[in-house]
Amino acid sequence: MITIAEVHTVDDEIVAAFETLIPQLSRSNPAPDKETLQAIASSEASTLLIARDSEQDDLIVGSMTLAMFRIPTGLRAWIEDVVVDERARGKGVGRILNERAIEIAKDAGAKTVDLTSRPSREAANRLYQRIGFVARDTNVYRYTHDS
Repeated sequence: MITIAEVHTVDDEIVAAFETLIPQLSRSNPAPDKETLQAIASSEASTLLIARDSEQDDLIVGSMTLAMFRIPTGLRAWIEDVVVDERARGKGVGRILNERAIEIAKDAGAKTVDLTSRPSREAANRLYQRIGFVARDTNVYRYTHDS
């Protein structure tokens, strides 16, 4: 059984889980350290969620961050950095994480929840569509500071 928990206090188990999960999401970004994770978990603008698998001794098998912020047109909610451990894929972890994030956003008053996903993440894109996310006719731009 998969259970979802909000992270409020970061311990060594959570740090170790992110050291396993983040490389599966991004090869170009290092796993966050304990202080960074605690800053995310403590922020009013973000909710850090983890998924545990009771069939694997409550091992952390997934995570995501729900970011919410107010702008003049309303409360915005964004799902970011969704990752499910490759050993737990196919168990519904991604669906359960997303459904919990949608519920949190709705309870907070957000009318919509947005996310982006690379086209190469075909399984994730199919999941988002099954849950009810609809591709928007928009452009996503990124500005990168030169180092």
